[in-house]
Amino acid sequence: MERRSEVERRIREACGRSGRAPEEIGIIAVTKYVSTSTAVEALRSGLPNLGENRWQDAEPKWRAIAELTETAPGPIRPVWHFIGSLQTNKVKEVVGRFMYIHSLDRLSLAQAIDRKAGQLGITVPCFIQVNVSGEDSKHGLAPEQLIDFARTVAPLPNVEIAGLMTMAPFEAEPEQTRPVFRSLRLLRDELNERAVLPAEAKGLSMGMSNDFEIAVEEGATWLRLGTILVGKEEAAQ
Repeated sequence: MERRSEVERRIREACGRSGRAPEEIGIIAVTKYVSTSTAVEALRSGLPNLGENRWQDAEPKWRAIAELTETAPGPIRPVWHFIGSLQTNKVKEVVGRFMYIHSLDRLSLAQAIDRKAGQLGITVPCFIQVNVSGEDSKHGLAPEQLIDFARTVAPLPNVEIAGLMTMAPFEAEPEQTRPVFRSLRLLRDELNERAVLPAEAKGLSMGMSNDFEIAVEEGATWLRLGTILVGKEEAAQ
C-alpha cells in the first residue's frame, strides 16, 4: 500500500528528529470516509487498527469484517478504535465491539461505559479528551478540569484511563499545531505526577493527516490518519 509506505517513512523521519523509536507509535486507519472493501484492504495491507467516529456509520463495516474474520481467520484481526464523540445511548453498541474509546469527556459517559463493560466482564481502555485549543467546535474537557475529572473516574473498575486525546486546529502551516500537542503531553505528565489514577496513563492520541509529524515529535503514541492513509471516497458504504 503506497500511502502506508509514505506515512511510515515520514513517521520514521519525525522519530529521528525527536529521538524516538517508530515502534512507540500506533497508526489508526480512520475508515469513516471509505467503503468496507477499502477498510478490508487496509487490514490486509498490515493496518490492524481501524478508527470510526459514529456507530451508525461503523456498523455495516464492523459486521462485514466480523463475518469475514469468522469465515477466513488469519491476518484479518481488526482492533477497533472509537474516535468520535460518543453518545451515552450508543455505549451499549460500542463497548464490546471497540477495544479503545478515544473520546471520554464526561462522567455520565464514563459511568455508562463502566456499567456495560461490567456486564461483559471486560475493562475498556479510554482516552480522556481534552480541548486544549479551546475551540467551541471541539469536544473535550478544559485543561483545568482534567485532574478533578480523572480523580472522579479513577474508582470505576471497568474503565482504564489509557491516556489523553486532543484535536488540534487545522492549520495551513502544521508547525502552528505544536503548542497544542506539547500542552497535551505536559498535561499527561502532570496527571501522572499527581498519581490520581490507579496506574500511569502513558498514551497520547493526537495527530491527524495534516499534522501527524509534529504530533510524533511531541510524543504521540496513537495517530488518527484518514485521507493521507486510506483516502476518501464519495460514497463510503
